[in-house]
Amino acid sequence: MRLPPTADELTAVHASIVRCTRCRRLRTYCQRVAREKKRAHAGDTYWARPVPGFGDPRARLLILGLAPAAHGANRTGRVFTGDGSGDFLMRALFETGFANLSTSRHPEDGLALKDAYIAAAVRCAPPDNKPTLDEIRACQPHLDAEWRALGSVRVIVALGGIAFDAAKGLLTRVGYRVERWPRFAHGVECLVPGGPRLLASYHPSRQNTNTGRLTAGMLGGVFERARACLDPH
Repeated sequence: MRLPPTADELTAVHASIVRCTRCRRLRTYCQRVAREKKRAHAGDTYWARPVPGFGDPRARLLILGLAPAAHGANRTGRVFTGDGSGDFLMRALFETGFANLSTSRHPEDGLALKDAYIAAAVRCAPPDNKPTLDEIRACQPHLDAEWRALGSVRVIVALGGIAFDAAKGLLTRVGYRVERWPRFAHGVECLVPGGPRLLASYHPSRQNTNTGRLTAGMLGGVFERARACLDPH
């Protein structure tokens, strides 16, 4: 049985993530984006460092995304913050009781997650939102460390195929065994023997939300299912 997390343990994990320099291509890209900026954010000081997870240290729900957005979390320093994807996600979390606000604008906006924690498969913004396999593997120790610091996770929601694979890899590395993992698809669900339930959703990227591939109702339905798994009636 894993012990309850401590604030100091998670703080140490976050500090290690922020210091990471393993992937030269990603570090170079993040710093270049911070110099060149986007016209809408020309006056902002970009974070431009690896982005740790965010949320409730005692969370029973772990939400796993792909990577920081170049002008979102790479700018603000908080996952799913400062772009449309973050607002789309937070609306679903707010409506299912996992967040106190329905938007995610900047780290001082007062947003607090309740019984939920958000992390990413890759901690630096990748060019074209496409990390390499080596970059995904290089980030695995960060996810493993956050998992060890979170002692109460019972449900994982993976946003997108890369996050879904990262969640399966994490659970395998920490000792859980599944006879046959399902393939990624929106709404897929996997009960891990002795472990957390794994739910899949399309990623709330603009490419998905603007085209209707992922609607607010679809994403909300996944988190309603997560809530039902955590608090069955």
